[in-house]
Amino acid sequence: MTATQRSTEEDLLPDGWEMVIGLEVHAELATRTKMFSPAANEFGGEPNTNIHPVCLGLPGTLPVVNRKAVELSIRIGLALDCTVGRCVWARKNYFYPDMPKDYQISQYDLPLNSDGQLELPSGAVIGIERAHMEEDTGKSTHVGESGRIHDAGYSLVDYNRAGVPLIEIVSRPEITGPEQAKEYVEELRSILVAVGASDGKMEEGSLRVDANVSVRPTGAEELRTRCEIKNVNSLRSLGRAIIFEARRHVQLYENGEAPRQETRHWDEEGGRTRAGRSKEEAEDYRYFADPDLVPIDPSQEWIDEIRAALPALPKDRRDALTGHGADPAAAATAVNRGLDGLALSAIENGADAERVLTHIAHNLAVDGADNLDAGNFAELVKMETSNALTSTQAKQVLAEMVETGNDPAAIATAHGFEAMDTGELEALVDSLIADHSDEWQRFVAAGQADDQKERKKMQGFFTGQIMKATKGQADGAAVNKLLSTKAGQAS
Repeated sequence: MTATQRSTEEDLLPDGWEMVIGLEVHAELATRTKMFSPAANEFGGEPNTNIHPVCLGLPGTLPVVNRKAVELSIRIGLALDCTVGRCVWARKNYFYPDMPKDYQISQYDLPLNSDGQLELPSGAVIGIERAHMEEDTGKSTHVGESGRIHDAGYSLVDYNRAGVPLIEIVSRPEITGPEQAKEYVEELRSILVAVGASDGKMEEGSLRVDANVSVRPTGAEELRTRCEIKNVNSLRSLGRAIIFEARRHVQLYENGEAPRQETRHWDEEGGRTRAGRSKEEAEDYRYFADPDLVPIDPSQEWIDEIRAALPALPKDRRDALTGHGADPAAAATAVNRGLDGLALSAIENGADAERVLTHIAHNLAVDGADNLDAGNFAELVKMETSNALTSTQAKQVLAEMVETGNDPAAIATAHGFEAMDTGELEALVDSLIADHSDEWQRFVAAGQADDQKERKKMQGFFTGQIMKATKGQADGAAVNKLLSTKAGQAS
């Protein structure tokens, strides 16, 4: 965690209290069919069309394990530095309309992946307790004002999702605040996508997060009563839910009370968590080995084969950029957008790393950016850093490169772009200062008084006038430097 994150998160609770957070991330696996049946695994179908007697739990049906789902789960375990080993399928018994068998096939005391870790971009390392396979449930829609079952007029059940391959990744309770929780989910999602195990789309429900939140006196080692927050469907909501729940716990303790272990739901509109059901312990689910499924014991040869085929992970890709002098935060942005390969190729072609990553952060968050030719991109950056193009012109040329695929020199020539002569630019600045003497005095006076708001306003006025006069050909950075120099001389 960065110093800024630490300072911010320490301020979220009253003095003397700290958060303890563990996350359970459920990711649907990117298989063609479901975990134990040949029904299609796809999002967006008509309700109750991607179904099969096995995933509906009809009498006489028997599950068959999806080998691809096991392979993807092993990929995830290896990417999280887990021990991959023999696992046993278990029945997790509970009764709810969206679980047609009245039990879920999951894993309990012998998961496929255990004892791993996840290093975050900030440098923090969070332990992974387990990453086990299971099947997803169906989806209930409670028709009523709140969307909750207690005031619904009726409920609808869609079994399309029932039986979809799922991996549940359980962190150790080592996350210290909402920003670190969001960073953890972002990094985990990027790994899932990188290894091809999941599309990680929270908006479609293929990545879902439950947060276990508790508080304790600062510096204590005890783990106090936790509450599990469900129904969190965005990173923003995750952060808000954690803050609300932690503050609720502190208030209870300071009032001489204590939270009770329970499941709570996040109310996005109300900005608060609301009580659900009492939190079950493992024994409440009456786990036992599934008699219809044999254990899975992946061979070391298969594990090594999967490991050898793993692509570069996000951390390795960030390190490749920072090794060329890239700022770590900018490198993380490039990796998150899938543009690190473009950036690395452009830098290796002689382009300035800082300018490459600035363009990726600010000018390439558009469709088609990943198809940009790295050589042309490098050439554009070289034209900009050699002052053959201004930063404004470079931005325009880059946009047209993404759209047309043309090389930057041809685009610049077609638009008549060329950098202004320094002497010509300075003469224009002097002329505008003479024409706007009142505004110039305000600019100088603001600098002397260290009035940054006024200074920025007047600097914007002069820069705008110059850009208008030059039809955007002036270099904004050069204009600002000239204005600052002349204001200093005037004082």
